[in-house]
Amino acid sequence: MLSPTTIVRLDAKALDVDLLVPFGIASGAQPRANNVVVELMLADGTRGLGEAAPFPAVTGETQASTLAALDALRPLVVGADAAAWRAHASAWRDAAPGAKAARCALEVALLDAWTRRANVSMLAFFGGVERTLDTGMTVLTGDVDDARVAATEIVERGISTFKIKVGATDWTHDVERVLAVRDAARGGRLLLDGNGGFAADDALRLVRELERRGVAIALFEQPVDTLDVDGMAAITRGCRVPVCADESVTTPADALALVRSGACSAFNIKLMKSGIADALAIAAVAKAAGFALMIGGMVETVLAMSASACFAAGLGGFAFVDLDTPMFLKSNPFSGGYAQRGATLDLTGIERGHGVVWPELASPSNPDS
Repeated sequence: MLSPTTIVRLDAKALDVDLLVPFGIASGAQPRANNVVVELMLADGTRGLGEAAPFPAVTGETQASTLAALDALRPLVVGADAAAWRAHASAWRDAAPGAKAARCALEVALLDAWTRRANVSMLAFFGGVERTLDTGMTVLTGDVDDARVAATEIVERGISTFKIKVGATDWTHDVERVLAVRDAARGGRLLLDGNGGFAADDALRLVRELERRGVAIALFEQPVDTLDVDGMAAITRGCRVPVCADESVTTPADALALVRSGACSAFNIKLMKSGIADALAIAAVAKAAGFALMIGGMVETVLAMSASACFAAGLGGFAFVDLDTPMFLKSNPFSGGYAQRGATLDLTGIERGHGVVWPELASPSNPDS
């Protein structure tokens, strides 16, 4: 006899949502969200939703590869007992190490179903430390005028943390872009995000020139390539701005190696690149080491972002919150999840799971599974 928490069905469907503007970073731009929605059903009929948001320019994953990975993982998913979710997360990671977005969607959908069945929110499941978060918003790559306009619009939204994408062009151009944001930001907090686009020397030139011009930078995220730990360490030693690892930290082993190297002092945790089980371990390493924490994501809808918000608020102590991509989408195909007012993401209305519902998982793949 099946346990009520046994997964009996896995459905997946492509989700395409247009962006207001292409999401441009140093390594490339994405014109629309080409994501995947996953639904798991337990033996007692409880359903849970997850979202995969592959970003080819960052991880090399695509919507097609994600759907293929989910199909390949199906034999490991259907028949698994959701109560043993961490064991299953580990098995899925071993079976499909490169399918990060697919595995994240499965973990989120599993925990959504499990917590809905238990009649608790994912916020409570993760610890319930905080009930609200204040998010920043990203100034994407582009020219100086683009940066100024974007910063002005962010101010009008009531948001006061500005994450500026840099590294796509010469560092001197980024100086002018950051100055334009500073002038429009009305005293807001400025973060830089290089997405691995700099050589270490140029990253230091950028920071020092901004310092010379009186611009305070709160954090410099992933200035150099993922594997350039020495370059990241040189930046950490060479300036007073805290350096944050993003693409360089996707596993607990990465986190521990970076702590030992002294290359940075903060981690950007993204469920989409690590999954929930590994993200919990990365956060534990960071907190033990006294590192600052950021919560971020790929180009995600409110579905994935609500799961990340529950994670960060549940654990508490995230100094930087970057859960902004739903604001770049032309539409929201879901209902529920966090409520946003200006910069504030309010999770108090989430009663079960991550709170997001989708009335139409139409034409699911393999509906007879």
